[in-house]
Amino acid sequence: MSPSPTLRRRLALAATAATLLAPALPASAQPAAAAAPAPLPWPNPLIAQRADPQVLRHGEWYYLMATVPEYDRLELRRARSIAGLATAEPKVVWRQHAQGPMSKHIWAPELAFLDGRWYIHFSAGEAKEPWKIRLWTLENASPDPMQGEWTERGQVKTQWDTFTLDATVFEHRGKRYMAWAQNDPASKNHSTNIYLSRMKSPTELEGPQVRLSQPEYAWEQVRHMVNEAPAVLIHRGRVFMTYSAAGTGAEYCLGLLWADENADLMDAKSWRKSPGPVFISSPEHSQYGPGHNSFLVEPDGTVLNVFHARNYRDIVGDPLKDTGRATRVQPLRFTTDGMPDFGLPLRETVKP
Repeated sequence: MSPSPTLRRRLALAATAATLLAPALPASAQPAAAAAPAPLPWPNPLIAQRADPQVLRHGEWYYLMATVPEYDRLELRRARSIAGLATAEPKVVWRQHAQGPMSKHIWAPELAFLDGRWYIHFSAGEAKEPWKIRLWTLENASPDPMQGEWTERGQVKTQWDTFTLDATVFEHRGKRYMAWAQNDPASKNHSTNIYLSRMKSPTELEGPQVRLSQPEYAWEQVRHMVNEAPAVLIHRGRVFMTYSAAGTGAEYCLGLLWADENADLMDAKSWRKSPGPVFISSPEHSQYGPGHNSFLVEPDGTVLNVFHARNYRDIVGDPLKDTGRATRVQPLRFTTDGMPDFGLPLRETVKP
């Protein structure tokens, strides 16, 4: 099924908008010298049919969480290497309720080790109200997250009781923050923005919440008006925050915010925003809709971009019901001025 003329025009607009990124970067920022990418030491894709991926390294283990295609449970897997995650046996640590809160659309789990305990922040709706999606938390006191009991710790309450999803937690200069996506009830539409708040505890926000980004550009409004799935990287004097924009088809892409590491992160004026997407579909590599990423910094300083994408463009019906998003991992490069250079999603490879 070919996309409609309207969608073709929007996709072309999103691709063209990528060229607008240059004016948003510091004047001295230039791409690093081009080089052929080295073969990845893990499969690409890493895991089929797993969207919204996060890889966390803790001690000698790598842990992976992602959205399963059935949207009904939370899985956790671990291995001694990223390559090992491809064949690691997933363990179901929690299943959706039969009804009420947390009974539908189990999305975007993220694992964190905070204050000596393990936590999973995730998004979930209700069986009778599938789009009543809110943020929820599980806690595990075991030193091994593959063992012990995962206990429900309730909803993460934000300023409004509206459509809320895609939480990520990070720490900077002794302060803990949560960033997430949410609908502002004053918007009178279904758009989502990126918000930030200090945290009082691993399960509670301190407030206030500050809006960092909203879908203002055309490439953020293809199919849907969306800014979602923030991910944070603190690197070379800057705090970077990617987010995903537009609908979840081939138009899905990454945008970028950044602030100086010495700035007040709770001041929206501290943040700059790229006017164009920084990571988009690559027809030449047969990769479409790259987004909902997370970052992993290896012990040697290498930064990895963990994301999902499909290997086909055309989708019949709602992309959210298409199960072809796969987890992928590739190195992230930087310009000479320290800005991230995402490049293109790499071609698929055979298993090493």
